[in-house]
Amino acid sequence: MKLTRRDLFRAAGAVGGAAALGGLAAEAVAGVAGRGRTTLTVTLHKGPAGEGGYRPVVRADGEPHVVRTDLGARALRGRGARRKPLLAFAQLSDVHIVDAQSPMRVEYVDRYDDKDQPGDPSTGLFGAAYRPHEVLTAHIAEAMVREINRIGAGPVTGKPLAFAIQTGDNSDNSQYNELRWNIDTLDGGEVRADSGDLTRYEGVMDGDPTYYDTHYWHPDGTPAGKADDQPRSKYGFPEVPGLLDAARRPFQAAGLGIPWYTALGNHDPLSQGNFPSTMQLNTVAVGPLKMISPPTGVSQADVLDALRGNYADFVAAFAATPYVRQVTPDPDRRLLHRGEIVEEHFTTTGTPVGHGFTETNRADGTAYYTFDRGLVRFVVLDTVNPNGEANGSLDQTQFAWLQGQLQASAGRLVVIASHHTASTMDNPLVGTGGDSEPRVLGDEVVAELLLHDNVIAWVNGHTHTNNVWAHQREGGGGFWEINTASHIDWPQQSRLIEVADNRDGTLSIFATMVDHGGPLSGSLDGPMGLAGLARELAANDWQERELNRRGTRKDRNVELLVKAPAFLR
Repeated sequence: MKLTRRDLFRAAGAVGGAAALGGLAAEAVAGVAGRGRTTLTVTLHKGPAGEGGYRPVVRADGEPHVVRTDLGARALRGRGARRKPLLAFAQLSDVHIVDAQSPMRVEYVDRYDDKDQPGDPSTGLFGAAYRPHEVLTAHIAEAMVREINRIGAGPVTGKPLAFAIQTGDNSDNSQYNELRWNIDTLDGGEVRADSGDLTRYEGVMDGDPTYYDTHYWHPDGTPAGKADDQPRSKYGFPEVPGLLDAARRPFQAAGLGIPWYTALGNHDPLSQGNFPSTMQLNTVAVGPLKMISPPTGVSQADVLDALRGNYADFVAAFAATPYVRQVTPDPDRRLLHRGEIVEEHFTTTGTPVGHGFTETNRADGTAYYTFDRGLVRFVVLDTVNPNGEANGSLDQTQFAWLQGQLQASAGRLVVIASHHTASTMDNPLVGTGGDSEPRVLGDEVVAELLLHDNVIAWVNGHTHTNNVWAHQREGGGGFWEINTASHIDWPQQSRLIEVADNRDGTLSIFATMVDHGGPLSGSLDGPMGLAGLARELAANDWQERELNRRGTRKDRNVELLVKAPAFLR
C-alpha cells in the first residue's frame, strides 16, 4: 500500500496525555514563559502505529522540571525567590551533518543490524551506517538554530542565552564539505548540502534500476520491473516524490544569534567515526566509485579489514559490477585531520572567531581549550582517540593540562564540556612514537574532577540519548553529568542549561529539552518543512523503534541541586 502525505499526517494533530511520573519523589518547578516554546509547555511523542508500524509525531503536554537531590544538597523552600541567575546557554550535540552521496559512506553494511537479517552478525560498528532521513541533516540543524534563536533566554531564570556549544560529531564522516555545512549553518548564509553532480542525486536512494537495492528507502517510488523497497513494503514508509531534489536545493541559513563554541567528536576527525583517515580512504572519498550493495560472498569482517587496510582497492575490485556505481568525483569530500578541522573554524562569519579554538591549538594541532562566562569557566576537552574506534579517552598531555586548569580555576565555577561521556571514555588504544603512553580513561577523569568542589557539571553527548548522572564525592557533594541526545536520531533534541545561585549554600542547574522548530506535518517547502519530515522519518527508523533515546523523566527537564563551593558559601 502506498501512503499519501495526507494519509501520513492525518493523525499528526492528535494530542497524547502527559506520562505519569510514577515513583519520582520530587518537587516540580514551573518555568517562566519565554519567547519560544520548550518541552516545559509541549512535548512531542510517537503517535499510534499504522501499517507496518509507521507512526506520526504527535503533541502532548509539557513536562515540568523534576528536582534531583542525588548529590545530597537539600532543595530548600523559597529558593526561587532568593535565586540569582548566573548563566544560561544552549547545548547542541551530535548534529551529524551528512554528505549522503559520499563514496566513503558505507550504507550497505547497515543491514547487518536489521533484526531479521540472516547471516553475518553485526559488529555494532555500523548500526547507523544508513538512516532514511540522512539527506536532511542540514535542514534539521537549521530548524534547531531557528528554535534556539526564537527561545532566546533560559525558560526558568529568563537570563538571555550567552552562547551555544556543540559537543561533538558536528559532521558525520570527517569530510571538508560536511564541516563547512555545519559551520555555515551556525554562522548563517547560503547552505547547499549537495555534492558531486549538482544537477542530480547520486546515491543509494534514487530510482536508478541498475543499482536499486530494496534495503534502502526510495522516496520517488519503485522503478519498473522492481519490487517495492522494504521500508515501504514492510515498515509503512510513504512515497514522497521530489524529496531528493528538494533536499539538495540551497537554503538561506538564519545563523545563531549568539556566539557558538565547539568540541570534537569521533565522527569529526575519524572516518565513519571509527577509522583514522588514510590516503586510501581519502582516495575513495574524493573519487568516482560508490559501493551500493554488499557483494556476494563479502562479509562484514571483510569490509572492516578493507577499511583498516586498502579500501580503495577493495571498492575498485567491484567497479564493473552492479554493487558499485560511478559517481561524480568531488574534491570537497576530502577527509580532514584534527589540525585542519581546527583551522577551518577560523574561516567564519560567526563569533568568536575560531569558535573556542585558540592560536595555541592552531600551532600545536590540539583541540582542547577554556573560556569564561562571568563566574563560570568552561573546560572543553578533546576526548577523541586518534588511534581509532568510536569511544574516547585522553592522552597524558591533555590530562596534565586538565589538572592544571582545574588548579588555576579557584574562585570560579567549572563546567566540563566534551563529546564522550565518562562511561564511554574506555578506549585504551595507543599508537606508536609520541602516542605510545597509556590513555587516560573516564574513571580517572571523574576521580580528578571530584577533587575540586567548584566542578559542578560535565556536559556531553555521544550516546544519542538523554541521560543525567550524579557523580558523588565521598563525604558528600560532587558534580552532575548532563548527557544530551542527538540532532540526527529521534527525538532530535538539544538542551538549554541554566546555572543559578540559590543563595542558601546550594546551586541549581536547570536542564530543559528543546525540540527543533520543524512542523509536525513535514513538507518539501524549505528547510523547516524538510526538518519536520526528517523528525518523523527518524521516529520510524526500523533499527530505532525499540530504543528510548528520550530517556526517563529524570533525564530530561530537571533541576539539579549541588552544594555551592566554599568561595560562594
